[in-house]
This record gives sequence, structure tokens and C-alpha cells, in this order.
Amino acid sequence: MKEGLVLGVIGLLIGLAASYGIGRLMRGMWYGIGSLDPIAFSAVAAVLMLAALLACYVPARRATHVDPMAALRQD
Repeated sequence: MKEGLVLGVIGLLIGLAASYGIGRLMRGMWYGIGSLDPIAFSAVAAVLMLAALLACYVPARRATHVDPMAALRQD
């Protein structure tokens, strides 16, 4: 799970940097929303990290229910 979450954090940081840059470019196109809306950035970051956590947790949980000897015998 740790490796998956590290990749999720790296992707989140890259995405935040890209959205900051694009937001600065498109600043004049949005009405009523600033280019650095902290609530929107935080909400999207939280949802994406929750999705990454679930994507790592579900397979890891299934893997803990497999008997190691049975898995080795199948190969």
C-alpha cells in the first residue's frame, strides 16, 4: 500500500502544480472563482487521495486472505 500511496502523492503534487499553472493562464476566463481557490483544490485533492487509498487497499486486503503455501503451489 505504501508504494501505491507514494505514487498517488507524487501524482497529486504534479497535478496541483499543473493546475496552478493552468489556473494562472486562465485567470480571466472564470467568473467568481479565483485562480487559486483553496477550497476547490483541497476538495479535489482529498477525493483523489481517497480514490488512491481505496485502489491500494482493496487488492491488499484480498492478498491478506490468500494462503501463501497455496499461492506458491500454483506456480
